[in-house]
Amino acid sequence: MNQITIPATATLAEQQAAAVLADRTSAPVFASDQPGPGFNIALAEQDWIQPDAAPAQKPWIWLRQKADGTGELIASQGSFLFTGLNLLEQGLPSTAREQLSKGVLLPASFSFHRPHYDACLTQYWRSARGFEDEAYVRKLAETGFTHCEVNSLQAHFPYEESIESEFYPQFYTYCAGFNHFVNSKLTEGLWPEHYLEANLNRLKHLAGLAKRYGLKPGLLMFEPRNMPEKFFVKYPTLRGARVDHPFRSRLPRYCLAQDHPVTQRHYREVMEKLMDAVPELSYLSVWSNDSGAGFEHTSSLYVGRNGGPYMIREWRNHEKIAQAAGKSIVAYMDNLQQAAAKKNPDFDVILRLEPFKMEHDTIKAGLGGHLTWEGPSMLVKGYSLPYPHPKYPENMGVAGSLLHTTMDETEAPALAASQSADVDPVLNYSGCGLMNHEPLLGLPFPRMLHRKISALRDIGANRVSCFGGLAHAEATPFWPNPVAIQAAQFLSGESIDDILLSFATDLVGPAHAAKLDAAWSEFEAAIIWQPLVGLYSAFGYCWQRTWDRPFVPDIEAIPQHERRYYEKHGCFQHNNPGVNDLGKDVLFDLITREQGDKMGRDMDTEVLPRVRALLEKLAGTIASMEADRDATAIRVFGDLRDRIQAFQHWVVGLRNVCTWCATVYGYLETDDDNERAAHEQRLQEAIDLDLENTAGLLELIEGTDTEFMVVSAAGNHTYFYGEDLPDLLRNRLRLTAEYRHHKPRIDGDILWRPVPGTHWPEGWVAQT
Repeated sequence: MNQITIPATATLAEQQAAAVLADRTSAPVFASDQPGPGFNIALAEQDWIQPDAAPAQKPWIWLRQKADGTGELIASQGSFLFTGLNLLEQGLPSTAREQLSKGVLLPASFSFHRPHYDACLTQYWRSARGFEDEAYVRKLAETGFTHCEVNSLQAHFPYEESIESEFYPQFYTYCAGFNHFVNSKLTEGLWPEHYLEANLNRLKHLAGLAKRYGLKPGLLMFEPRNMPEKFFVKYPTLRGARVDHPFRSRLPRYCLAQDHPVTQRHYREVMEKLMDAVPELSYLSVWSNDSGAGFEHTSSLYVGRNGGPYMIREWRNHEKIAQAAGKSIVAYMDNLQQAAAKKNPDFDVILRLEPFKMEHDTIKAGLGGHLTWEGPSMLVKGYSLPYPHPKYPENMGVAGSLLHTTMDETEAPALAASQSADVDPVLNYSGCGLMNHEPLLGLPFPRMLHRKISALRDIGANRVSCFGGLAHAEATPFWPNPVAIQAAQFLSGESIDDILLSFATDLVGPAHAAKLDAAWSEFEAAIIWQPLVGLYSAFGYCWQRTWDRPFVPDIEAIPQHERRYYEKHGCFQHNNPGVNDLGKDVLFDLITREQGDKMGRDMDTEVLPRVRALLEKLAGTIASMEADRDATAIRVFGDLRDRIQAFQHWVVGLRNVCTWCATVYGYLETDDDNERAAHEQRLQEAIDLDLENTAGLLELIEGTDTEFMVVSAAGNHTYFYGEDLPDLLRNRLRLTAEYRHHKPRIDGDILWRPVPGTHWPEGWVAQT
């Protein structure tokens, strides 16, 4: 092409898209009042070209390019200019390429398509090694997203008051709330100005990147957040719901009384301040009743029907309390929307609905217009959903995970009824390893992912979100999942099999493409059998320190000073049963003996044989390529092999946790010597497997350049490992070998342990 032309009044996204194409082609860029003779890039609003068949309600991309390079890229939204460039370069199927000289119209499946709890950009993986903000935001636009999450803390950890032996402030590291960015006149002096400025500058930086790539910036916050106690000493009548966790917190923590007019003024002011800083903000997703946030008098999680004096009077029944609490939540959302609407009338406030089972009906009845909700299903009411594991019907709770690939037949009419009532919810899907197989990156499940997004489209969804976003896209250059997302958004009439084969061909050439695509498919055939293990299949794998905690029958046989290397990074408290029991966390039973037995054996019979067979096949494929010296194909297949090998180490770790629960619980629940001996033998076999598995993981980490897991560049974190993981694994190997032959034991009285340094009156309880 001889030149690139953009409008004289080009937006930042149009300018950036032209710069990207110019960098690729070395063609000069000109600004003009009308289309030029070369290749033109413009938004539909510029009215340069309006395809006759362009849909009125759905956004779209128009692509036309002749053999000499002339043509145009027109899009209804700025981010889709980058999707169009990406499709032109490598993503258009053959049927579309045949029509490209005449022009191809690509309607989008979804008008609102955002990353949701964006793992590395804004959430608890944000100190990931090698992560680059701009490259990631550009990848979002290329993939077909419309929005971008931007409220990220600048620091590795939040600034929050804390005392010895409590964990709770670490929960503030994600879904950062208003208090981390701006003050109102009511809260001046509570947080250091330099802390607020650093966080606000990062928010503005990410919003600027979003604008550059045509994405609409938005917020995901745990709100209403608690205030420090010194605030309530000053303003005692504003004390609202108590929201601290009974195990993980040592300080009582309270939110503002949300119905008080001063509280309402505070929230209007902080919302307006953020809108002044970033007028382009387009939505706020509110998560609540967890992690330092809570609505008053709601029935779930830590709040549990408590709060200030302004909402309900004494002796109301549960139904009346739920109605009052639900109406107050809607009023809270409306207050924020009206404040934001002064800058952006189309600003949406979205509520994560699962925590509000008792208040559910009242909340939904009050929503409409720019107040809506989000969740994994139209059938959400609390955390129980009618989506069992596709292979294990007894294993419930897969909704929203990668294992959730279909939508029930009742979803479409429920969605249609909601939309007709002017409530258009956001339905989420899972696009990466976050909350699925943390801390692993780049595992391929493109067909499962495409099936789920297509199912959302087929029930009539307009607005969807991708949980975890694209994680660490720079570290996963050969990952097919973004291709599947892009195809579901813009190529709904095309075969996903053809699209994936085309992508594989781009990566390794036609001689090896079918093998690569088959490997992706075979991995999906293995991962679909992975049981969903409570907590561990999400963030619990890391915060329970599954990879670096010694695997022994009696964890507390290891002296405390020897355990400190991992306990200091886990989600542990001195009296948390999770310290010495792999199947428990605080008062949660994560894995029962029966569940552990079944899930451990399921992984032995269904998951691991498939994974090992695929690894063997990949080894043979790579060996043949080495003989042919095909460096590019070796790199791509080697990357996939490393990721699947890492998954094997992950599965073995999880399988052994399940086996530990089956055998240790089984040993402790019987007095029969033969049964105890059988449990011990099986546990020792698991320890043998664990030593082999840990050594293999250590070898993989130290022997490959593949970034197969997210690694913190700042240091260990409860939610993922630091760069010293090899040293932690060596500690695990040493201590496992040293303490493996102790008898199974769990201290069932751990709940009553005092905080270290506490001494009860002499003789009251045994000191530990």
